[in-house]
Amino acid sequence: MTTDQIIDILKKEANPEKVLIKETKFGITSNNALGIYHKELKTLAKKISKEDKIAMELFDSNIYEARLLCSKVFNPENLTEKLMDKWTSTFENWEICDSFCMGLFAKSKYAIPKAIEWSNRKREFEKRAGFTTIAAYCMADKNSENELFEQFFPIIKRECTDDRLYVKKAVNWALRNIGKRNVDLKLKAVSLAEEILKMNNKTAKWIAKNALKELTNEKVRISDYPREIYRKNQ
Repeated sequence: MTTDQIIDILKKEANPEKVLIKETKFGITSNNALGIYHKELKTLAKKISKEDKIAMELFDSNIYEARLLCSKVFNPENLTEKLMDKWTSTFENWEICDSFCMGLFAKSKYAIPKAIEWSNRKREFEKRAGFTTIAAYCMADKNSENELFEQFFPIIKRECTDDRLYVKKAVNWALRNIGKRNVDLKLKAVSLAEEILKMNNKTAKWIAKNALKELTNEKVRISDYPREIYRKNQ
């Protein structure tokens, strides 16, 4: 399919009622949206060849759902820092932020440096992109040792008082996912959560309590990454 053909499909699937539902039910406010659910876009993406030119044309169309498709069609190995910054600067809600971070950015060789950089940004969804990329990278990278993930602990502690909804949820998400990589990181994540819990800040306490609730639950699933180390011990 060409870019024009894809956009024609999107326009035919447009449903203004879904725009309102996404806004009121899921907090997804977006400009130039047609009203197509994410699951429907995932189905369409499977029919589109992974061509960077098409992906970039979809993004540059300025149609919200076309931009979401871009995150599913672009090849992660071809990402540049400039392109990642360009796209991140346009994020206007958690859906598009998470779609790019989980489906694309976390698979890039620039995932770590960009996540660290974005974690210090002022705009809500640029900062969320930093922590969402960290959270996604925890599961995308199955080989790196613990030191790589421990470098995020001071960043999480630094930003745990940001009370903006979509930032604090992403900070919490990053902390929980680091803890779920393996048993040792779980202990360190729990220890950090206990430190944060002592802070005299409502947002920090929420992040800590939520992380502790999951990580100390006996039913929580802890992975074994990197497996060459943790599966040997089983």
